[in-house]
Amino acid sequence: MKEVDTVKKEHNVPETLWSCHTALANGYAIEGHVPVAAIQRLLRERPSVAGLAVAGMPMGSPGMEHGDHKEPFDVLSFTCCGDIKVFTKG
Repeated sequence: MKEVDTVKKEHNVPETLWSCHTALANGYAIEGHVPVAAIQRLLRERPSVAGLAVAGMPMGSPGMEHGDHKEPFDVLSFTCCGDIKVFTKG
């Protein structure tokens, strides 16, 4: 099994977005606590990006639920060239 940092680098995850979780889905990198709805949209629309990321571990993101407490967070897309844009607002 490859080291996770190697996987992140091979799939162009910008180091500023690195998190504790990295997944691959149909050629895209999924970094951090990305909601399933954003992943489903990514796979349905197939934009020209390298993947999606949620920076940090915001309360209310998948795996970080705490009752009804939620912090606003954005799901970011990133390209192989390092461009980062908001994919969905949360």
